[in-house]
Amino acid sequence: MANRPLILVCNDDGITAPGIRNLISVVNQLGDVVVVAPDSPQSAMGHAITINGILRCDPIKIDDGPQKEYSCSGTPVDCVKLAVNEILDRKPDLVVSGINHGSNSSVNVLYSGTMSAAMEGCLEGIPSIGFSLCDFSWQANFEEALPFIKRICESVLEKGLSAKTVLNVNIPQFKGEAYKGIKVCRQANGNWEEEFDRREDPRSRNYFWLTGKFVDYDKGDDTDEWALANNFISMVPMTSDLTAHHLIGTMKNWEL
Repeated sequence: MANRPLILVCNDDGITAPGIRNLISVVNQLGDVVVVAPDSPQSAMGHAITINGILRCDPIKIDDGPQKEYSCSGTPVDCVKLAVNEILDRKPDLVVSGINHGSNSSVNVLYSGTMSAAMEGCLEGIPSIGFSLCDFSWQANFEEALPFIKRICESVLEKGLSAKTVLNVNIPQFKGEAYKGIKVCRQANGNWEEEFDRREDPRSRNYFWLTGKFVDYDKGDDTDEWALANNFISMVPMTSDLTAHHLIGTMKNWEL
């Protein structure tokens, strides 16, 4: 139908991941869906793009749904760029990325391929949303989250988003208790306390595995981390403008 919204779907876990398959099932109810997603996992790629190699993007049929799908050899951001500039015949009405296997709350958003795909949609002037479930398992329960995801997508299609704004939606791992609802909140102040597991290969050369744990330094009850810890779905409106506006006046007085 010509008047149905055009919805672009991407992720960073790969086109066959359970998260994106569940997201496709939701947005198929809302519009005409085109999926352009990586052919293999691209987690923690951030906003990386491919500039020193070729990109391949081939049609693929994974299930019997009405969506059109393309499997891309590049990063999540490559997928959005290719879709908008080469594959689609018009600009999408909505970009949705996910559902990521694992949290993208707090500072994790800076590393996330899922959220970078959504941010790229935002940079293209398209209302965009990234969805993440705080469960790394391929057998994770997405079912309880789907009505909330549908509601958020419907709201953005109806109301739109301000320019340079993208939504970061995180959903608690389902542990048998119904979600309490959606809480609009701010990004928590947290960071990773990282360690590197140093090992030695058979040729006596060192190699490293990144390990560590996330630490929430924020005591506020208005953050995404608080919402998730209290079984709310967190929704953080983010901006692509990284300017520290509050410092401009002060820095103009520096004697440089």
